[in-house]
Amino acid sequence: SVRFWWGIIVAKTMGDKAKIFTLSQVSEHNQAHDCWIVINGKVYDVTKFLEDHPGGDEVLLSSTGKDATDDFEDVGHSESAREMMEQYYVGEIDPTTIPKKTKYTPPKQPHYNQDKTSEFIIKILQFLVPLAILGLAVGIRIYTKSP
Repeated sequence: SVRFWWGIIVAKTMGDKAKIFTLSQVSEHNQAHDCWIVINGKVYDVTKFLEDHPGGDEVLLSSTGKDATDDFEDVGHSESAREMMEQYYVGEIDPTTIPKKTKYTPPKQPHYNQDKTSEFIIKILQFLVPLAILGLAVGIRIYTKSP
């Protein structure tokens, strides 16, 4: 589309002053014929690289519309792959448009220690066990008593 090509022309003709994109703008480029990704705060148009990407085009297409830095770093790309990225560079991402990563915190639940029996059960057993022993002793005494 015209806006797509204009974005590349503007970004490449600005020289040292890089074009700044919002994550929303980058996420509009999410098709096989128009694919942009964000890695380490930089925006790359990887449309022409989709066919050549060793992991397949689906890997890149699934990374559009988000910060793909973690995905990129987890794979462990080579230095030559990092150098190759320069030819696809179109600008910088506005960091305020990238959602902050939140650390998962599980919901608060009452503490349960499965190694120890609850105090309530212990109290019941402290009452019932002696009672059962006493009942057993009385039963044996009655059963063994001769008539």
